[in-house]
Amino acid sequence: MSDDQEDIILADLDDDELVQQMFDDLYDGLKEEIEESVNILLARGWQPYEILTEALVAGMTIVGKDFRDGILFVPEVLLAANAMKGGMAILKPLLVETGAPKQGKMVIGTVKGDIHDIGKNLVGMMMEGAGFEVIDLGINNAVDSYLEALENEKPDILGMSALLTTTMPYMKVVIDTLVEKGMREDYIVLVGGAPLNEEFGRAIGADAYCRDAAVAVETAKTFVARKHNQAAMRA
Repeated sequence: MSDDQEDIILADLDDDELVQQMFDDLYDGLKEEIEESVNILLARGWQPYEILTEALVAGMTIVGKDFRDGILFVPEVLLAANAMKGGMAILKPLLVETGAPKQGKMVIGTVKGDIHDIGKNLVGMMMEGAGFEVIDLGINNAVDSYLEALENEKPDILGMSALLTTTMPYMKVVIDTLVEKGMREDYIVLVGGAPLNEEFGRAIGADAYCRDAAVAVETAKTFVARKHNQAAMRA
């Protein structure tokens, strides 16, 4: 099927059908189709935040559930997330203009001495797909890198990743530094990576260990909602 034929088919769908098609296209990692559908909905008068929540986030929620349940695997989820990012690239400047609400904000990075980033990247993309703003610090981050980002970005969540048993302990160095500086209670700290487990997460003082990207999204939503509720009660 040619691109022109695909465009005609998408444009001929009504809004509900198009959103359902976007769910399928996200699931299949079809970036160009997602970009075209986003533009069609914008042309029909949809608000950027409506497209984000009702089409992209809702579609990535399906992807996340099937990833959690072992129906989809990392390569497929990366394709889906990349398709979602194509749609987000169109929506982001419009969302900034309209001041659309976000789920929350996350700073994420792989710890010092570790150059693995596939898992971290997947978490970042899934978090963006769930409506979070994500600041990705990349790999090999020392304490100062995290502290600078926390100061500049003022996120709700700090996420740290490690794929080596030799770099895992550095997470505790970061958390201990936050404690020493009286900053620990300001942030939700989530950790993840293949060699970690819940016991390790508790031992180093993290709020939660997330075994995969889907769990990270659900955990982040829960903790951010709790944080906002507590803030509202104090107000």
